[in-house]
Amino acid sequence: MKISIIKIGGNVIDYPEKLDEFLNIFAKVPGYKVLVHGGGVMATRFGESMGIMPEMVDGRRITDKDTLDIVTMVYAGLINKTVVGKLQALKVNALGMTGADGNLIRSIKRPVKGIDYGFVGDVQEINTQLIHQLLQLGLLPVINAITHDKKGQLLNTNADSIASALATSLAVDHHVDLYFCFDKPGVLVDEKNESSIIPLINEDIYKELRKESVIHSGMIPKLDNAFEALKQGVQRVWIGKAENLLMAVKGKKAGTIIERQRYDLY
Repeated sequence: MKISIIKIGGNVIDYPEKLDEFLNIFAKVPGYKVLVHGGGVMATRFGESMGIMPEMVDGRRITDKDTLDIVTMVYAGLINKTVVGKLQALKVNALGMTGADGNLIRSIKRPVKGIDYGFVGDVQEINTQLIHQLLQLGLLPVINAITHDKKGQLLNTNADSIASALATSLAVDHHVDLYFCFDKPGVLVDEKNESSIIPLINEDIYKELRKESVIHSGMIPKLDNAFEALKQGVQRVWIGKAENLLMAVKGKKAGTIIERQRYDLY
């Protein structure tokens, strides 16, 4: 089975017109597919309206109890069901899920190592059998960034990490491609210049770009997860603009391709 794991970022989800455009494209992606989403932009806005200001470290959110309540309501409720409803209108039979549903994603609370991230989960186990069964039934899983520890505790989990974990777990038995869709055309040398796209990145180049502080903090989790996915059997990882997803699936040049092996830049 060939499966596309597609992650969509909050900078698209937060804007109805962008979301509608993306979902129309997503609905046309052929074959088996899974959609993963967070919604940090909307969660931040809701939190600020309640006097809860976000705290971020290297693109990752510190999650105290109040923040956990907000992200659960926003990710698992408002965003997830909005996306599912819109996909149903496009005749895509979607099923919205947290990691707790069907014991889909088990996580552990991230250990404190210099930074206490609070109620943040690190993925430990994916119920790949459930995903396989849902896909076989013609259902499209729409998975949000809330997982659980099997002890009754919900955990806020980075959506890029979830997408990567899903991809690597499914890659054991299937051909899996991983796509990170957001509001930029790919990985950029200059975040403010969309023409400064880096079309190909490998680990050596990534390390150098981080050393030179070229990669901005929000991109770090995506790239970390991209390389980990490739190491564990995922066939292809792509990062780019949501509107270019279908082009990327068809193998056309659009966005940034992540590669493990060395290649000659010149």
